Amino acid sequence: MGKKEKDQRLLRRNLLGVCVFLLALPVLWPMGGAAFAMREILPGQVSAAEPTGEEGADTTGETEEVEEEPAKETGLFGIDDLKFKEEEQVAAAYLPREEVERMQDFSYLQKTYYTTDSRTMLLPTDINVNDALAKDFTIDTDVDGPQVLIFHTHISEGFADSDMSKGKEEGIWGAGEYLKELLEEKYGIEVLHHDGVYDQVNGKGQVTGAYERMEPPIRQILEENPSIQVCIDMHRDGVPEGTHLVTEVNGKPTAKIMFFNGLCRLNQNGQAVPTPGLDNPYVSDNLAFSLQMQTQSAARFPDFNRKIYLNAYRFSLHMLPRSTLIEVGAQTNTKEEVHNAMELLAEILAAVLLGGE
Repeated sequence: MGKKEKDQRLLRRNLLGVCVFLLALPVLWPMGGAAFAMREILPGQVSAAEPTGEEGADTTGETEEVEEEPAKETGLFGIDDLKFKEEEQVAAAYLPREEVERMQDFSYLQKTYYTTDSRTMLLPTDINVNDALAKDFTIDTDVDGPQVLIFHTHISEGFADSDMSKGKEEGIWGAGEYLKELLEEKYGIEVLHHDGVYDQVNGKGQVTGAYERMEPPIRQILEENPSIQVCIDMHRDGVPEGTHLVTEVNGKPTAKIMFFNGLCRLNQNGQAVPTPGLDNPYVSDNLAFSLQMQTQSAARFPDFNRKIYLNAYRFSLHMLPRSTLIEVGAQTNTKEEVHNAMELLAEILAAVLLGGE
């Protein structure tokens, strides 16, 4: 048989195969044949439609589940089904699907992500996990002026090897200054780092009343700088002397951090009662903001974060929706451990504020 005849026979077979496929398509379509067809016609597009995730995200499992899910469960099929699953997962693309599902259980959420002070109580209605993870906290970095404000209600807090007689750089302010440098130089986020002292009166330490003394100057800064979209009140924790809040990340000793929320709610014999005189219109935003940062941290740096701490009061979290209070290590941590923590914290903040996954 000549080459021309072979080519003609091959062409006839291919045409016959196409005809058979087209005749069978009405039967295959309701059975998920559309997804099969898309994989054959657009190789690679099924997996490409799924978010890539970050360290700790089980995206391989997600892709397989999307491909094999029967159309009857969603009422969608083919490429529409892929778009539907992508939109469903976009709020927590950096988290394994299984973890997002577990977080729907309030008992699991509370036990795994929060430490609740006995003076307050977290209610199931406080957090809708899907809404919290989907909330958009990205900022406008094109605006003229600083986008983030870092301040310290307790600026006199130092670390194990701090010599506070040398200046504020030795303590928590020095950690905040390093965070400012990282956010600006590595991520392009302009930061105003405030050095106001509110935990001293007449040169002597006075923690009582610090939050009341802090608020007027901070509000003035926000009024004078409308470009600011984020408030970070950075502290260091106080723990028993035998406690060392440290982990190892990328081979470096790193102080652990803790996000802190005030619920403006008292637990009075099991009844939730508003904390008198301490209103905060941004409690829901605060909770969502800290949960996004906590889950971003867990996806990137397991064991870096302590659980989110919930207290009954307001602290400094009521002036902007994107407000957070962060405890960086404790008095038993070294400056090196704390500075190493700032490198991770900067990445976490950038992921939430710039929309990275």
